[in-house]
Amino acid sequence: MGAGGPRRGAGPPDGGWGWAVLGACFVVTGFAYGFPKAVSVFFRALMRDFGAGYSDTAWVSSIMLAMLYGTGPVSSILVTRFGCRPVMLVGGLLASAGMVLASFATRLLELYLTAGVLTGLGLALNFQPSLIMLGLYFERRRPLANGLAAAGSPVFLSALSPLGQQLLEHFGWRGGFLLLGGLLLHCCACGAVMRPPPGPGPRPRGDSADRAPGEAEAEAEAEAEAEGAGLRLREAPPGGRARRRLLDVAVCADRAFGVYAVTKFLMALGLFVPAILLVNYAKDAGVPDADAAFLLSIVGFVDIVARPACGALAGLARLRPHVAYLFSLALMANGLTDLSSARARSYGALVAFCVAFGLSYGMVGALQFEVLMAAVGSHRFPSALGLVLLVEAVAVLIGPPSAGRLVDALKNYEIIFYLAGSEVALAGVFMAIATKCCLRGRRSQHTRPGQGAEGAASDSEDAEAPGDSEALPTGAEEPGGLQAREVPIPGAAAPEVEAEPGRDPKSV
Repeated sequence: MGAGGPRRGAGPPDGGWGWAVLGACFVVTGFAYGFPKAVSVFFRALMRDFGAGYSDTAWVSSIMLAMLYGTGPVSSILVTRFGCRPVMLVGGLLASAGMVLASFATRLLELYLTAGVLTGLGLALNFQPSLIMLGLYFERRRPLANGLAAAGSPVFLSALSPLGQQLLEHFGWRGGFLLLGGLLLHCCACGAVMRPPPGPGPRPRGDSADRAPGEAEAEAEAEAEAEGAGLRLREAPPGGRARRRLLDVAVCADRAFGVYAVTKFLMALGLFVPAILLVNYAKDAGVPDADAAFLLSIVGFVDIVARPACGALAGLARLRPHVAYLFSLALMANGLTDLSSARARSYGALVAFCVAFGLSYGMVGALQFEVLMAAVGSHRFPSALGLVLLVEAVAVLIGPPSAGRLVDALKNYEIIFYLAGSEVALAGVFMAIATKCCLRGRRSQHTRPGQGAEGAASDSEDAEAPGDSEALPTGAEEPGGLQAREVPIPGAAAPEVEAEPGRDPKSV
């Protein structure tokens, strides 16, 4: 890419090479969300070989998910420093190496460190950069793009669960882990297509002549990705180069971010528990192993349809400003599904639960990152995503292991579904009430009369555009997330302002 990079003023291309990026994001999302759940197929074999309880083996998936979420700030910093592509390439290698090394484990602790920590870290270094790059390529079609990318999770879950069962039957859990490690190398191919969107022209760099060409080009590409993602630069010291702010923690002062973070914490306590326990719950109810593994595929098949459909629905002009309420509705539907299906024991009842759960789960998956982008803006999304994933990691370390411990102690899955459903439903209720009561006035301040939410988001992004001649300094942003407006100086010439459609230019 040389020294060129994307300009915020040019806007995302909403297509072109973005479709290749969307395909790569589809694969990465599938591995990131589907892999920790598909590994649960091997839990019974691990319990038998290591003489451990279900709660002990469930830590493998929990640690993997905790690394996926908890290393979000680390991933944000690495993307800012090195760019999306090299971070994803390294992440693919780490994810593959973790599963290969896990196939030689002789203790559960070794499984925790390899399949849990190493593979989870590798998936994290692929997942977050792919979402950041997707946001650079799509704006008008962003809800649909998010829905299509999120569909990778159910597609891979529906494929990986039966695949894992077949690998377990033919090669044992060690051979299955080894082959799954090779499968994760596809993440490296996905990272290779993550190039920054093209910009209108190169930017001058004062110190590029003092470094090797390869180093200058690599840093220019990383800076292009960081600038396109909206990561701010610190003010340059006299005679020195500007330092990039690696993580914008000021987003924590935004009320919309706080509401979203609390919602995600409550949601993560119970959202993943039914999917992780489903296979073993069915086996304990007398369902054959192959049919029990197929239940996850049913969830995946329904989820495949629900995510793109919900993404397209959220992109409609009338619904996009209210995407937070649609997200809260999806959370409440998912929680009520868990509560109403807690006593399901027959295979038909379990299939009905999987259909309802897959539908609501797909809605949640399609909307969660669109809600965050709409809440904080694309210019703050990389930092906000890393911090939200860190909050979610704490909940993931509490939810599934606690559920597994209760299963070992009570030998009853009913109370687990009641707890998980209550937590997710509470998250939906909190999101709806907080959005209605706490954020209503904030949204009206962001949106000018005659302008939709999409236009307001565009204005806030343009105010932060690095290429604008009147760009605001970093300190001009208020804690509440509102952008400071320029105040005209008496006696000075008024700046030219482009009139908005349907508005008198003299009133601007």
